[in-house]
Amino acid sequence: MTESNEATIEDRNDRKVREGYVVGDKMDKTIVVALEDRKKHPRYSKVLRSTTKVKVHDEENSAGVGDRVRLMETRPLSATKRWRLVEILEKAK
Repeated sequence: MTESNEATIEDRNDRKVREGYVVGDKMDKTIVVALEDRKKHPRYSKVLRSTTKVKVHDEENSAGVGDRVRLMETRPLSATKRWRLVEILEKAK
């Protein structure tokens, strides 16, 4: 029984982890984080930046605008919230 429990825990913990910068903290227990993705253009080989904004659950309201944070994917917490704050890597100056 313990082996099957360990296997389910490992499967459950296989979640996306991302790093980004906080761009909004006006909501209660929610922050908006910009995730940057860099892709090389297939023909011209120029590196292009594309940004995605996601809403993140911040239980203690500890993150502020400009902070670098680590996020983890989680179950849907609201209509638009699917991420939770793991840690603040660097506070804004």
